[in-house]
Amino acid sequence: MTLSAPPGDVSLLLLDDDAPFRQRMARALEQRGFDVAQAGSVAEASEAVHQQAPAYAVLDLRLEDGSGLAVVELLHKKRPDCRVIMLTGYGAIATAVAAVKAGAVDYLPKPADADDVVKALLAPPSDKPAPPDNPMSADRVRWEHIQRVYELCGHNVSETARRLNMHRRTLQRILAKRAPR
Repeated sequence: MTLSAPPGDVSLLLLDDDAPFRQRMARALEQRGFDVAQAGSVAEASEAVHQQAPAYAVLDLRLEDGSGLAVVELLHKKRPDCRVIMLTGYGAIATAVAAVKAGAVDYLPKPADADDVVKALLAPPSDKPAPPDNPMSADRVRWEHIQRVYELCGHNVSETARRLNMHRRTLQRILAKRAPR
């Protein structure tokens, strides 16, 4: 079953600097009834929000010219009822918490399926996600903790290493690797 946009205002801002992904997602969301405006940068998205704040938004977290979190804050100033979903290829608990604090209703890892995005956009606030079928491994929990401390230290490797009681070079090697599953 394919979900579709509800009746009423179906304007949606799609922000992602990966043009092929953005165009595929925009087509999929348009097929599901949304009126999609695309942006490839924080500056383009900010301009679109100033012109007309949408009812929905799907925003990438990390972009070349900044963070999608800045757009979340701008959206909620212009239109407090806007439902925002954050997408990211750099999933970490710290960034998920920051996105929700900024006003996002959900946080999805890339690559996200259009049905998952629509489901997250239209989910009632009372819906709680089901517990995961396969929870994080111990390596993943460790990696998430390191990422959280790194985020709290303002991406300062030396300070993060000091707080974690870890050698700086060891931390740099861990940060350079992909997240464990």
